[in-house]
Amino acid sequence: MSSAKHPVQGRATRQRAAVAAALDEVDEFRSAQDLHDILKHRGDSVGLTTVYRTLQTLADAGEVDVLRTGDGEAVYRRCSGGGHHHHLVCRMCGKAVEVEGPAVEKWADAVAAEHGYVDVAHTLEIFGTCAECAAAAREGRTPDGPQHGPAQGGPAQDGLA
Repeated sequence: MSSAKHPVQGRATRQRAAVAAALDEVDEFRSAQDLHDILKHRGDSVGLTTVYRTLQTLADAGEVDVLRTGDGEAVYRRCSGGGHHHHLVCRMCGKAVEVEGPAVEKWADAVAAEHGYVDVAHTLEIFGTCAECAAAAREGRTPDGPQHGPAQGGPAQDGLA
């Protein structure tokens, strides 16, 4: 079994399909606990261990992006596809935008070559405050919308793994 949008590798189970479907429904990075809570509130009986295992399987397959919060917690988000990319992440609400960085790619390759490294990989996450959160802060109000308000376990500006 799998979600309509994305298959889940490994043994196909109703629980894994439910985790994959929950990921398809959220745009921001979410912790395993957050996803478990979503599933529980929907009435899906999926254990937290299964959520963690499914997320790890999806991460290993390159189907989800993983960030580390400031306190070291892993948070996950469905990849939009399209290969290697980076993220611009709001440190207030957790909203994430996938971005390409051709200059970063050239720089990483050049630095690696300069030091004799081959077959290199890298990750880059850029943290800031999204326009809606910044406007709300200037106006002294809480941002509106599903991705706004303080991020629950959302990514912090440092502490990436």
